Amino acid sequence: MVSTLEYINNWLKANLSEERYEHSLGTAECARELAERFGADPEKAYFTGLIHDCAKNLNKTETDSIIKAHLNLEEGELCSPKTHHAPVGAYIAKKEFGVEDEEILSAIRWHTIGKVNMTMFEKIIFLADKLENRTRPCEICEPIREALNDSLDAALLLCYKNTIKSLVDRELRICTATIDIYNSLIV
Repeated sequence: MVSTLEYINNWLKANLSEERYEHSLGTAECARELAERFGADPEKAYFTGLIHDCAKNLNKTETDSIIKAHLNLEEGELCSPKTHHAPVGAYIAKKEFGVEDEEILSAIRWHTIGKVNMTMFEKIIFLADKLENRTRPCEICEPIREALNDSLDAALLLCYKNTIKSLVDRELRICTATIDIYNSLIV
C-alpha cells in the first residue's frame, strides 16, 4: 500500500463526519474480531473496515461524477443512491490510498448491497459494518451476533431478512440483487 496508516487516518478524519469516523473505527475493530474468529487475516480485515466508508460523506455531485467518469456499476448497484458510496469507496481506496489488493477492493465495493457467493472476507466486512458496537444499536445487532454462532451465512441471512422487512415496511424499492442474495442463502 502506498499510503501510510497515519495518512489514511488523517484523510478519514478530514473527509468523514465524526460519527462516520467512529463507525469506521468500530467496523475495523469488529472486522478484526470476525477475521480472528473465522480464520481470515485480522490486520487486513481491520484495514478494510477502517476505510470501507471512505466515500460516505462525499456529496451527490462528487459521487455521481466518479461513477460516470470511472465506474461501470451493475444494475443492482444503481438501485439506491444510499449505497453508491461502496463502489466509489473502492475507487477512492485504489486511487487515493494506493490499495491494489483485489480482496480489499471487492469487500469495500460490496459492503452495502452484497452479492451472491461472497467470499469469506467479503462476508466479514459486510457483517462488521452492520455489527460494530460504537454506533450500531444493540437491539438490532444482538440477534445477528447470535446467528454468528451458527455461521457467517446464518448471520448474513438474518441481515437480509431484516433489510427486506425494513424496505417493505418503508415502501421502498428492493433491488433484485438483494432478493437474489437472500434466495441464495436459503438452504
